[in-house]
Amino acid sequence: MVPDTGIGRVRLRRAVPVMGTVVSFDVPGSADGAVDEAVRWLHWVDRTFSTYREDSAVRRLDRGEISLADCPPEVAFVLASCEAVAAASDGYFSVRAAGALDPSGYVKGWAIERAARLLTDAGSTSHCVNGGGDVQCAGQCPRTEGLWRIGISDPLRRGKLVSVVSGTDFAVATSGVAERGAHIIDPCTGLPPSGLLSVTITGPSLALADAYATAAFAMGDARAREWTEGLDGYAAFGITAHGSTWRTSGFRGT
Repeated sequence: MVPDTGIGRVRLRRAVPVMGTVVSFDVPGSADGAVDEAVRWLHWVDRTFSTYREDSAVRRLDRGEISLADCPPEVAFVLASCEAVAAASDGYFSVRAAGALDPSGYVKGWAIERAARLLTDAGSTSHCVNGGGDVQCAGQCPRTEGLWRIGISDPLRRGKLVSVVSGTDFAVATSGVAERGAHIIDPCTGLPPSGLLSVTITGPSLALADAYATAAFAMGDARAREWTEGLDGYAAFGITAHGSTWRTSGFRGT
């Protein structure tokens, strides 16, 4: 997803490689100090939750070297949040990938949402934080009639968009095969799900949008359509394996 924000006279933009992706900041106005704090937060999340760093709290917890009480309190919060999403999705969202502890399906969206909140706490009333296609927008975009515009990528045509979502104070998250291949597993079968190329979820919280998108993709096409229709405050847009699209009744996109 790429924010389409138009042209502004005062605009801070920064891109930072972290958490295995690139997180970009788009802040109308000057907010260097706040962005620096947000970047430090994202690097802390990476050190704490990475499943690739042998010294991360999550890896050490999974190996039994430390207890949950020994971890930063954010670890307990994230795992509890993951359990709530797992319950809401009938187990299609799981923190266990091939038996290993892996809360990544929640962590990235949560971390980016918190980074955006740090900017708000520092006084920024309008900004957009994009972490590898998962986007949290705050306030109104002063350059496009007040609306942030987030494009949904076409997984079959690189560089093309299939829809654009517009709004204020909202989040957009996509799970699918375009960027990382078949990395999401149906926990009920242990196999990659079938019928979908991607699922995009929109709503107020990126943490939940990210987790819901992961769960919906794991469900496969038919079940994902039914389940996402019932999500309170969130909407969905799906692209099937044949290239057709569907949307829930609450989805607002072109």
